[in-house]
Amino acid sequence: MSTTDPAGHTGHDLDAVLDHVLAERRRTRTVMSTSADRAARVVREQVVEGHLRSGTRLPEERLAGALGVSRNTLREALSQLVAERILVREPNRGVVVATPDADDVEDVYRVRRLVEPAALAHGGAHTPDRVAGVAAAVAEGRAGLGRGDWDAVASANQHFHRAVVALAGSPRLDAQMDLLLAEMRLFFHAMGDPERFHRPYLEENAAIAELLSGGERTAAADRLDAYLAAAQEQLVEAFRARD
Repeated sequence: MSTTDPAGHTGHDLDAVLDHVLAERRRTRTVMSTSADRAARVVREQVVEGHLRSGTRLPEERLAGALGVSRNTLREALSQLVAERILVREPNRGVVVATPDADDVEDVYRVRRLVEPAALAHGGAHTPDRVAGVAAAVAEGRAGLGRGDWDAVASANQHFHRAVVALAGSPRLDAQMDLLLAEMRLFFHAMGDPERFHRPYLEENAAIAELLSGGERTAAADRLDAYLAAAQEQLVEAFRARD
């Protein structure tokens, strides 16, 4: 992965992210002074939700203050995220949010096409609440569409795929999906035109949720596999053209 910021993200964006993290920690009275894992989860979720973008440098002192952790704990958390390929270390800049390439896209989608259709077809936790969670993510995406808020549509798409994997009923798969979601959001940022990319898949999500609600697991899985293959091809083509 390279570390060029294709979106031209600025320090003002980082200020807003750190202010949000600090406010959320104070609101929930979260204490993370002994947990690098929890600190890593907060940073990872900022990537998943699109608040931290490729090329953004993460200053240790300010980030540690926002998270309420020691510098040593933060460094452990950042090392974990570097190992997950969400962050990279760059000479003279420190730790920055990674910028994926076409090979990363192909690898992530290879995993997704093994995991997500299987969760739909064979997952052992198709409870009413979890099935409803898939439909709720579709409704969230449509609400974002109605507001013309494509960042919200992109976040709803993330929530849809997280809900799909949750149908497997596996905490280990849920944790792995969180890593993939972070890389996926970085892919989406690189596309440049969120409406053109996300609009077709919003309706695909709706069709899959409807099949799932009707008990048509295999049909839902097949449709999702075809959708992921199309998204992979679209992303890889765009990344290779950019590179």
